[in-house]
Amino acid sequence: MGGGGYPQPGEISLSHNGVLFLDELPEFERRVLEVMRQPMEDREVTIARAQYTVTYPSSFMLVASMNPSPGGYFNDPDAPVTSSPAEMQRYLGKISGPLLDRIDIHIEVTPVPFEKLSDDRKGESSVEIRRRVEAARDLQTERFKDIKDLHYNAQMGTKHIREFCKLNASSKNLLKNAMQRLNLSARAYDRILKVARTIADLEGLEHLNENHISEAIQYRSLDREGWLG
Repeated sequence: MGGGGYPQPGEISLSHNGVLFLDELPEFERRVLEVMRQPMEDREVTIARAQYTVTYPSSFMLVASMNPSPGGYFNDPDAPVTSSPAEMQRYLGKISGPLLDRIDIHIEVTPVPFEKLSDDRKGESSVEIRRRVEAARDLQTERFKDIKDLHYNAQMGTKHIREFCKLNASSKNLLKNAMQRLNLSARAYDRILKVARTIADLEGLEHLNENHISEAIQYRSLDREGWLG
């Protein structure tokens, strides 16, 4: 940890509630990041030695941050520092597609203009947001109460996704078009459905609709053309 308790670029921060925060994700060695792929998928770590093999539970929430380019700007013609296409590819190439596939939500944070920074209007309070999140978690607890070792949407496997994330015809077409246009993997498909299920839960709705699917697709920004090629 760096001064003041904040992680420095390339450092790991693991909170007591099972949240693993990786700051400046591309600063980590690629081989280190690739080791996380299986624990993220299976929620367990297996250590093999010559005489024995031990498996430990490893259920955690991964949160990572990164600059959009080596210079800190991306597709900004007015940026003071720009990066060449080759530099961009080398930088973004440090994060593999299979690793990104295992991250449910990718959010691109754009610069906030002065008008919004100086706006006096108040947004939704943290108390209100927490209330909605707790209500959504209660829905999930009730949904999975009879299923062993399944407590919330992120833990769903393919079988449960098919059961609890059923789509109507228009939602299927929307997701099909996104899969084809963005060339998404089967793993990304499952993650979109799980995120859409959570969005519906936050609204207190039982059935998924096109709005939930559309919003979930928007949270796959690193799958869009212009990022990893």
